[in-house]
Order: sequence, then C-alpha cells, then structure tokens
Amino acid sequence: MAEAGADFIQLREKDLPAREFESLAAEAVEVIRSSRNPSPRLLVNSRSDIAVAAGADGVHLRSEDIAASEARAIFSKAGISTACIAVSCHTVEEIALAEANGADFAVFGPVFGKTSQAGVGLEQLRSVCNRPVRGMPRMKMPILALGGVTLQNAAQCLAAGASGVAGIRLFQQPAVQDIVHRLRTQT
Repeated sequence: MAEAGADFIQLREKDLPAREFESLAAEAVEVIRSSRNPSPRLLVNSRSDIAVAAGADGVHLRSEDIAASEARAIFSKAGISTACIAVSCHTVEEIALAEANGADFAVFGPVFGKTSQAGVGLEQLRSVCNRPVRGMPRMKMPILALGGVTLQNAAQCLAAGASGVAGIRLFQQPAVQDIVHRLRTQT
C-alpha cells in the first residue's frame, strides 16, 4: 500500500493482545518509512496508546471510541503535536461532533453498503459534505466516502463533495498502485 501511493493506511486488528498489536504497529511503521514511498501516514484503529507507543502518525477512531479531542490530548501528553485524528461517522451529527472535537477528517458511510445492507446513498453523502458551517469561519473538515466504493462509483462520491474515498475491498485487489492511480485521475 505504501508504494502504491495511498495517503493513509489504517491498521485494524481486533483480536491481538495489546503488546502484540503494538509490535505489529511498530513493524508497519518501519515498513512504510523504509519503503520507496514513505509518505503514507499510518493510522492505528481505535488505540491512541498503541499509536503513540509504535510511533504511528495518528489514530482512526470509531464513532463509539473516545472523542477526537481526548485522542489529541493523549498524543500531546506524549509530546506529539502533529498526530492525525480521523473519525468514522454515520450521521451529520457525528460529523459535527468530530469536527467540534478537532478531528482532521471523517470517514463517512457506508455510502453504497453491502449486498445485504443498503448504504446511506449519494444524496446523504452530498448532504454531509455540503453541510452549513456553524461557528468559526474556517474550512470544513474533509469527508472521505466509505462503503461499497469502487473504481466505477468513486467519481460520483467526489462529485457529491467527498474529499476522497476510503475502502477495504477496493484496495484488496491486485495492482493497488493502478487502482490508486486511476482514482487520482478521476478528480
């Protein structure tokens, strides 16, 4: 993934004990930083403590995890001021909360869903991406579309206002570098 040109790589692991997850995260950091393209940022899923210990670039929080502000405080106490905090969101209210708590970006979905579950759809994506800005006059937090995103529908997500796309199945296919290139040329 690092050499393919992805901007972010999320490390998800739900079953490993904390020490083994930390070791895996540290290994992933080393692999990314020693690759020909060390620019992708590694985000550890849900575990700010492990992200700090492993030297990852930040954390990706689920909507039921701690607030982005709490994760940022954990990184700050560790002397890390450049941590990237991403949050999974499923509603406009969750996006507003993530933004108010200082998240760097949100991953919104599922846009298209899976065959057994309907996604929220492009209209809901458009609605959250073009939400009115309340409070301070600043740029809105970027929103990435997630859930059923393919090469065929990624451009629709961008046209709806998404800043980019995220995916699991999309990047599990062979030729990830080609997929990333094709996604970038759609913008």
